[in-house]
Amino acid sequence: MGPLSGVKVIEIAGIGPGPFAAMMLADMGAEVLRVDRAGAVPASFDFPNKEVLNRGRRSVAVDLKHPDGVEALLRLVQSADALIEGFRPGVAERLGIGPVDCHARNPRLVYGRMTGWGQEGPYAQAAGHDINYIALAGALAHFGREGSKPTPPINVVGDFGGGGMLLAFGVVCAILEARSSGEGQVVDAAMVDGSATLMAMMWGLRAMGVWDERFGVNVLDTGAPYYDTYETADGNFISLGSLEPQFYAELLERLGIDATELPAQMDRDGWPAFRERLTALFKSKTRDEWCEILEGTDACFAPVLTMSESIEHPHIQARRTIVDDYGVEQPAPAPRFSRTPGAIQRPPAWPGEHTDAVLAEWGFTADDLAKLRDAGAIR
Repeated sequence: MGPLSGVKVIEIAGIGPGPFAAMMLADMGAEVLRVDRAGAVPASFDFPNKEVLNRGRRSVAVDLKHPDGVEALLRLVQSADALIEGFRPGVAERLGIGPVDCHARNPRLVYGRMTGWGQEGPYAQAAGHDINYIALAGALAHFGREGSKPTPPINVVGDFGGGGMLLAFGVVCAILEARSSGEGQVVDAAMVDGSATLMAMMWGLRAMGVWDERFGVNVLDTGAPYYDTYETADGNFISLGSLEPQFYAELLERLGIDATELPAQMDRDGWPAFRERLTALFKSKTRDEWCEILEGTDACFAPVLTMSESIEHPHIQARRTIVDDYGVEQPAPAPRFSRTPGAIQRPPAWPGEHTDAVLAEWGFTADDLAKLRDAGAIR
């Protein structure tokens, strides 16, 4: 099932953005084979794996520090459309599974590389995490309220938006190109690059002179009182995004506020007083009461929901945005396709759970498997 049905991808097990990219590819129908470390195999497979990022693919356990394990991976490469890895630059080459090694076996292979800083540059060999990548990319400095310090928006911008999603996009682009050219290539996906890409609109606004680099003072960063969150009487929160004049007008009408009593919408001098008014107003009713007044209107309103609350909301339920699959509540595959829909192909696998079955499907004989197991190259 899915638009990527028939595509075969090898995923060298990693953390965060690499598994996210592999999950996206698997959700769209690609056969993604996860290669885990031999030492990661649990003592038992009798209890479910609930790591949502690992859904949709099977796992083989291979010792990539063993020459027979390296050879086994290179044999798999011969049948694959793509391979993705998340080592620091140079590690895959030292293991003997870098792009040159893999392209010698399969010139059409797309070799996807996921790093924080990229394959070259002064930071290339340094450790880092999402917070560091979005900091250097010029993104983190713009998340926060005026007078506060920058606030990391959990690790969705660098790891997943700028990292894993960018890698998945790059791999699919390169697979399409390889089908016409007959040649593979390396996809260098760096979280610092992807995070910068996600800021493209802000770079445009900056070039036009309408983006203030101080955070918390712009229309989209909580500077404007009509694009913000507010606490309600029951300690919950609601969100407003009434940017366009017609949506702003509807907000005022539904709140019972006379527009002639206020400064112009874009009069920044009037924003602090209007924020104080909205803060007091929203504290006067519960979140549910505000939903009755504003939800589903053009005032650009939504309640601020936790994950547990989100799955119960009628809109989320109507679209099945969050599903209960294999006993775990999780996001459904996205985006949606009218003719070749994606699907959660299988539950998350434990490392090495399918070693024998998958290697046999990919061309290894019973003799091959026995030799590799005896040598300690697979588990």
